[in-house]
Amino acid sequence: MGERLLLDGVAVDAYAWALRKGVFDDEEIAAGLGVDVELIVQARETLHELRLLGPVGSGPTMVPLNPDVAEAELVTPLEVSIAQRRQQIAGIHRQLRVLAEVYRSHERSATDDLPPIRVLDDFEEVRREIDLARRRCTEERISLQPGGGRSAEMLEQDLMQTLEMRRRGIRIRTLYQHTARSSLATRTYVRQICEEGAEVRTAEELAERLIIYDRKLAFIPKERTGKEPPGAAIVSDPTLVAYLCRSFESVWQGSQPFDVGRTIEYQQVAEDLRMSILRLMAMGVKDEVIARRLGMATRTCRRHISAIMEEIGATSRFQAGLLIGRQGLIPDDQAELPVFAGIDVSE
Repeated sequence: MGERLLLDGVAVDAYAWALRKGVFDDEEIAAGLGVDVELIVQARETLHELRLLGPVGSGPTMVPLNPDVAEAELVTPLEVSIAQRRQQIAGIHRQLRVLAEVYRSHERSATDDLPPIRVLDDFEEVRREIDLARRRCTEERISLQPGGGRSAEMLEQDLMQTLEMRRRGIRIRTLYQHTARSSLATRTYVRQICEEGAEVRTAEELAERLIIYDRKLAFIPKERTGKEPPGAAIVSDPTLVAYLCRSFESVWQGSQPFDVGRTIEYQQVAEDLRMSILRLMAMGVKDEVIARRLGMATRTCRRHISAIMEEIGATSRFQAGLLIGRQGLIPDDQAELPVFAGIDVSE
């Protein structure tokens, strides 16, 4: 019996009518209630499966039955099943707890023997290590996610994991690049996790993807050499992890909150992007490199560059670089690249 057998108003009225008449007659009840006979037939079937109607002898006549008896007949098997399940659960706990301490002792020993930096080439192995770190996490996960918006499929998977961590009270802080704000899937994801207490910001440039759990374990991806996802370095050395955390905090402090509902912040981000493009143009960086560093498509980047060249009256990229410097379009405090960007402009 499923939830579809929940009583509706027609079934309740039909039962009450049959109770007054002593028998359940489809035609008579339909006429009395002013509804289609088909609805009464459906009500009769529901009442019968709920043990509220039963036959008289071996004939077709159906009569109303006591709901208290019906309740006992329906609930008793479920209560017995629940009791059995609880016994099974208690048995599993008793058996596995015996081995839990043995496993923890072995795990501590194995962890002590691990090198401070492990490099894994297989992406699936990296993913298993990340899953393990996420389950063991007790305080905080911080991450850098460069490259603009992420795919809806990836965000859907990360959404479930992030919400599960928030339910455990884990602090979640994530940094995207400004260009991620133009991705509808990313904006939807950010709104959902921020409603549960996660914190998300964006910055102009982020060097590489990075995930750190509890300020103890960091995952740094290897350079991608083909279409397959790359492996990663797993860093547990306290000095290196502390350095990565300080680097994250430095970028976090200078970043913009990713509030999908505030126009003012979006306008500020758009201006930050423009200044980044101006600065990189003045340095002579190629279009493709600017696009990669700012996490946007090359075509989109070239549209921005074309608009800037038209604005300043430049007819070539070389002339644009000179005019940007002469016209003082870049403040002195933004003339140098952020140290944490860590990318050679000659790429």
